[in-house]
Amino acid sequence: MKLNVNGHTHELDVEPDMPLLWVLRDELNLPGTKYGCGMALCGACTVHLDGVPVRSCVTPVGSVTGAITTIEGLGTPASLHAVQAAWIAHQVAQCGYCQSGQIMSAAALLKTNPNPSDADIDTAMSGNLCRCGAYPRIRAAIHAAAASLKQGAA
Repeated sequence: MKLNVNGHTHELDVEPDMPLLWVLRDELNLPGTKYGCGMALCGACTVHLDGVPVRSCVTPVGSVTGAITTIEGLGTPASLHAVQAAWIAHQVAQCGYCQSGQIMSAAALLKTNPNPSDADIDTAMSGNLCRCGAYPRIRAAIHAAAASLKQGAA
């Protein structure tokens, strides 16, 4: 089986029903995508499949046909994605466990809605749980990332 992950093609010998999460973490050594609930309820395992956020814990690798982007492929240390930079600037992470999934969901939101309202953000992020309760900082960071992306496009 071949997978395109973060712009690189990987040939893997795995069972098609293996969850994408475990392929990313155990086979490709990309530990940024986290295991949370294992039932697609918390969002910690969110990755992009052709730009659309999906829960990798319940996505069988055999069903994947498009390009996968993980938190490791969203930006680089030298060139952070606007959402990653905003997360740092707004000190969003507390324990940090859910943050890769939060960031991936936020990046997908801004790709489809470059100027989200608070209600848009709340709706888009409602499936991503944060036990630390960093929701106000998450919202502020998403607004800041949207402004940054808008400035970059100008």
